[in-house]
Amino acid sequence: MKVAYVTVRYGASIVGGAEQACRQLAEHLAADGVDVEVHTTCATDPTTWAEELPPGTSVEAGVTVHRHPSRSGRSRRFESFSAGVLADPAHQPPEAESRWLDLQGPVCPAAVDAALDSGADLIVATPYLYWPAVETASRAGRRFVLHPAAHDEAPIRMAMFGRTFAAAAGLAFYTDAERRLLGRLWPEVAATHQLVVGLGVEPGIGAGADPATFRASSSLGGRPYLLCLGRVDDGKGTRSLARFFAAFKRRHPGPLALVFAGPVVHPPDPHPDLFVTGALSEADKWSALAGCEALVQPSANESFSIVLLEAWASTRPALVNARCGPTSEHARRSCAGLAFDGYAGFETALVRILGDPRLARAMGDAGRAYVDASFTWPVVTARYRRWLEGLAGRGSTSLVGP
Repeated sequence: MKVAYVTVRYGASIVGGAEQACRQLAEHLAADGVDVEVHTTCATDPTTWAEELPPGTSVEAGVTVHRHPSRSGRSRRFESFSAGVLADPAHQPPEAESRWLDLQGPVCPAAVDAALDSGADLIVATPYLYWPAVETASRAGRRFVLHPAAHDEAPIRMAMFGRTFAAAAGLAFYTDAERRLLGRLWPEVAATHQLVVGLGVEPGIGAGADPATFRASSSLGGRPYLLCLGRVDDGKGTRSLARFFAAFKRRHPGPLALVFAGPVVHPPDPHPDLFVTGALSEADKWSALAGCEALVQPSANESFSIVLLEAWASTRPALVNARCGPTSEHARRSCAGLAFDGYAGFETALVRILGDPRLARAMGDAGRAYVDASFTWPVVTARYRRWLEGLAGRGSTSLVGP
């Protein structure tokens, strides 16, 4: 079986999101003996889609990666045009939808053309939101497989995305909450072969974590801290988290700190107990997780949240945004996280975790058990490969995977 992925950006430096999920799935399939290649752009920045990497072919962690120049990136006119479209996304004429997609970028015909010509049994696109996935859907026929990476957001209600979902021979979701969302918004996909694939954490990863080293490098000293891991971005809820934390410290003075660890898009307002480290190495990430009191995932727009699984692999409890279906689902099923909706819920959840060490330990242990049962890479890869082989005509597949 040969699988060709089409995605908007790709590489080990891409942190979080559907693109990181794509890379991890591609790498683990390749390690399992599947012929895998990726067709992508030369961009790394999703706010501009500027060409930052050279075009050409490379082999990265066993995956053949083809980077293609784009025809256009993000237009300066996109935000103003998008505001009008997203005010009523379900009732836009086709020409407005098409213009919205083109202005958003990246428009990369070369990547789609090459994937179609690759001889792949399946062409897997992700995420749904951008031109490459929509174009692949319109041309790949029954070879088309989609990882939507869908959120409950305005664009998903556009008719062109409904057509994209309906065109897929298979839909792979990261959580059951994502699957239910798409089924509610676009009931016609009920007959499409579906899999809730999840993502994985390597067995034993983080075993060499050294919290003391992270504390020293981030100037935390011996202070207890909460960790928010991932892009520091208003759209990820980080500004709201910073406000909640400042309010919590006014009501509960003490040494507790909050650490934002990840690429900084929108710096939070300064606070004496708030630390911003920037992006971390893999070793520092696991060390930061091992030493935190809890991970906080404030984003309302996640289709899976690998950092949540990584926190639980480190036996840390978690706080998640109650408005995010996938992370709330993880928290509920694992018994390893508490959901908050607004400041009162945040304070209540945090007081429970900080005030009851036995509860925090039990939640962390439950999280580790949840990861070990369903979200280690050998388990995920085997589940995913069986399903893809079924779609490619080399086996059988059920309608909805575990």
